[in-house]
Amino acid sequence: MTNDMTKGAILPMLIRFTIPLVLGNLLQLTYNAIDGIVVGQYVGKEALAAVGTSNPLVTLMILFLQGICLGAGILIGTLYGAKDFETLKRQISTAMMAGIGFSLALTVTALVFAPMLLAVLQVDGAIRMEAAAYLRIIMCGLVFNFVYNFFASTLRAMGDSKSPLYFLGISAVVNIIGDCLFVIVFSMGTTGCAISTVLSEALSCLLCWLYIRKNIAFMNLGKQWIQFDRALLKQTIKYGFVSAMQQATVQLGKLSVQGTVNTMGVTSTAAFAAINRIDDYAYIPEQNIGHAMTSVMAQNRGAGEIKRVKEAFRIGMYVELAYGAATGILLLFLANPIMRLFTHDEATIFLGEQYLHLIAFMYIVPAVTNGVQGYFRGMGDLTITLWSSLINMGVRVVVCFLLVFGGKMGIIALPWAYLAGWIAMMLYELPFLLRRFRLVEK
Repeated sequence: MTNDMTKGAILPMLIRFTIPLVLGNLLQLTYNAIDGIVVGQYVGKEALAAVGTSNPLVTLMILFLQGICLGAGILIGTLYGAKDFETLKRQISTAMMAGIGFSLALTVTALVFAPMLLAVLQVDGAIRMEAAAYLRIIMCGLVFNFVYNFFASTLRAMGDSKSPLYFLGISAVVNIIGDCLFVIVFSMGTTGCAISTVLSEALSCLLCWLYIRKNIAFMNLGKQWIQFDRALLKQTIKYGFVSAMQQATVQLGKLSVQGTVNTMGVTSTAAFAAINRIDDYAYIPEQNIGHAMTSVMAQNRGAGEIKRVKEAFRIGMYVELAYGAATGILLLFLANPIMRLFTHDEATIFLGEQYLHLIAFMYIVPAVTNGVQGYFRGMGDLTITLWSSLINMGVRVVVCFLLVFGGKMGIIALPWAYLAGWIAMMLYELPFLLRRFRLVEK
């Protein structure tokens, strides 16, 4: 159910809100990781590499849509905090229609240009056709992915982070069962893996819609679902486009790194596919904590509770730092058994271990940057988050290129490139943060 975050103790509220958010994303990551585990164990490293090289493109398009969801969520949270329900309804319907149209356009683009997109990424010719087939099927579920994420973002903006978790949990179980059935039993390879993912996304979308229809009266819009407010669309585009560009910038940076890794051979590509999954487990909960901070701050900003906004930032940063430290310790000691979940190939495992042992010491830095970004989003300063992400990815790609092709460091270059990007990002954000705090104190 929805939750008013403008009252009550902030720490327990933030933790209660964050835990379902983190668990939901971990569930999503789990059923994505299961795809890699199943094809890696039962099909081979070539199939793992094919899935791995397609996923950055899929993620890029999903992040465009999630950026729209995030931007709309900030507006929805502010309107909900201000108790302006009539405008809130128009905001929800406008963002929904715009997002569905955009997701369908992205799907058609991917269906037509899949081989060319993979060629740009320098995907090995031996796996390119398999990767393209996987990509085309996955993209058929993009509209389901958007609708679920929009509903989930809307519920979170109104203080409900638990309900989306339940729907995601059910769909995760369905995806795992589907992977086992289509890949292991029916021997459908990466095609079966993709079909299972699309079916699970459709289910999470359906469950979320049914819940809202039954339990949240003011979101039963009926014919109002097709109302389109141009003024609100401009606001949504203002926030949503900046958020989408930020998300896309991050993924474009990852795609550039992926292209560099693809020049190292299939073994390195397979290792990178595995460590990308592991990286997500480590990094995305840090983002979730930042998103929880955004929701708390947006509601309180809408209600004029500026002191609570500042307190929420301070408490959220403590949570971020604690999580970053704990994650680093776990990765340091569990790198080998985690890599063995994905493959039996010793060369692939060795490369993955090298990467994870190094990156484990660095995860405290993005914990800080994600907390700061959560603050700026909650205050509506999305331009700062966009530019900080551009700086992060720009530095990351340049350093990666120099260390791989100039320093001949191989996959070990990646953690150092990531660290350089995170530090540059933090240095950019710090002056704006200090300036805003001084303005608030005045």
